[in-house]
Amino acid sequence: MRRRALLLSAAGVLLAAGCGSSPESDPASAPAFAQPKPSASVPASGPSSADKPDTSVPATLAFGGKTLDGAAFDAATLAGKPTILWFWAPWCATCASEAQSVRDLQDEYGTRLNFLGVAGMGGNKEMHQFVSDLEVGNVTHLDDQAGKIWKKFRITEQSTYVVLDRGGDVVERSYLDDLQLTARVKSLVA
Repeated sequence: MRRRALLLSAAGVLLAAGCGSSPESDPASAPAFAQPKPSASVPASGPSSADKPDTSVPATLAFGGKTLDGAAFDAATLAGKPTILWFWAPWCATCASEAQSVRDLQDEYGTRLNFLGVAGMGGNKEMHQFVSDLEVGNVTHLDDQAGKIWKKFRITEQSTYVVLDRGGDVVERSYLDDLQLTARVKSLVA
């Protein structure tokens, strides 16, 4: 019995270590990270008061990062609205083909829904060029070269959308073509 416990413990250590492979070098080998429970929430920072509305932030939005320009970004600011996280790479042709739809949907629905671009697998200069060339500067984009946000949401390929409802629950994590994305946006703001 003790031997079995030791073997299971050793197997757990090997799994946690990724068997020597680095998730940065092979995203497909990244360990599956547990999705935060939708009901879990993290209190927003700052003083609390009985007059203030509930300021809890869903665990899915408890992350931060840097914009492409290096400014700090706190995803807690997205709480309370449906949110679409767009995971893209600057060299991705599919991502480039989606840019116009993302830009147009942001223009049309941006007051009722959040779009957040999460760029990875490329350099900051190339990320800036992508945003400029494809005219998606109306969307906030994070520079996630380290892949921390990609790992949090278990993203292993681009282009992937993570769709969060108003409460921060993940309702979809997949590739969406333009028609599917538009339909999903309309259902979120209806």
